Amino acid sequence: MLTSISLRRLTYLILLSILTVLLVSACNTTHDTNITSYKQSVENCRTVQHVMGSTCIPRNPQRVVTLDSFENTWALGIRAIASTHVPGFPMPKYLQSKVEQVESVGSYNSPNIEKILKLKPDLIISGSDLKGIYKQLSYIAPTVVLNTPYPSPPWTDMLEELATILGKEEVSKQLIDKYWQRVEKLKQALGVGAASPNENRRNTIKVSIANTSSESGIWSYGEKHFSGSVLKDIGLQRPKSQRGDLFYIENISKEKISDIDGDVLFFASWEREDDKKTLNKLKQSPLWSQLEVFQENKVYFVGMHWHNADIFAINAILDDLEKYLVNTP
Repeated sequence: MLTSISLRRLTYLILLSILTVLLVSACNTTHDTNITSYKQSVENCRTVQHVMGSTCIPRNPQRVVTLDSFENTWALGIRAIASTHVPGFPMPKYLQSKVEQVESVGSYNSPNIEKILKLKPDLIISGSDLKGIYKQLSYIAPTVVLNTPYPSPPWTDMLEELATILGKEEVSKQLIDKYWQRVEKLKQALGVGAASPNENRRNTIKVSIANTSSESGIWSYGEKHFSGSVLKDIGLQRPKSQRGDLFYIENISKEKISDIDGDVLFFASWEREDDKKTLNKLKQSPLWSQLEVFQENKVYFVGMHWHNADIFAINAILDDLEKYLVNTP
């Protein structure tokens, strides 16, 4: 005959056994679910090579987070759900009718890992300046690191690299082909044809590109910069100070402002209020009024697209060249 203590002990052991069985069953179920999910992701992904090695990414990613610029991703037909940003910079005017503002996950230099995690991305695209957090990002989702050194590669290379990652090579080819078609039209309009009254204009006009900001003073853009490469593709000439294998020509003092002189000057702005104030101060300087390009009324104030490398920016540069060099008397 069992005592009351023995009965309680037996009941306890039975309940413990049942609980153990339930826990083991639950663990097995969870484990099976994870394995199934993992197998499905492997079957529906493709391996791509990138700066940090190889990664198997979804064939049709739906929740892409870009930690570099998101504009080319958009142009290729993939709408990112979030991206990093430069603090204090507004959405550039040239993009306002082309893309929609996406959620911010911090600045370019320090993305918010926790916020990225909460968004549950199925693909993360990063620039090579964030290689240090690659492992952390890879724990969240398949992560690809693009080749973005300084100075940057040509804009065509960056677009094609991203297109290869996203499986959008044909879209990229169409965008670049359209660019070259526009370049050829501009060449013709600027006097390539023998019968043109401006036959030598494209080969003689010197086009300068400059910018100013409260942080960086005055600088100009060399032939290796994205905007400089567009001018080079068309065959437009540059002032002597902006020729050669140069990306930026930095720290131009007001006393050397003649380095940005030319037959035409495209003066870019980052479109912040501080930049507008800095530019207004520069324009009030007596040295500004001594520029020949100012005296000839050939200074054209343009937006941030002259600084950027996405395909929307490149096309906006072509728009300006057509507007000011072809259509403006």
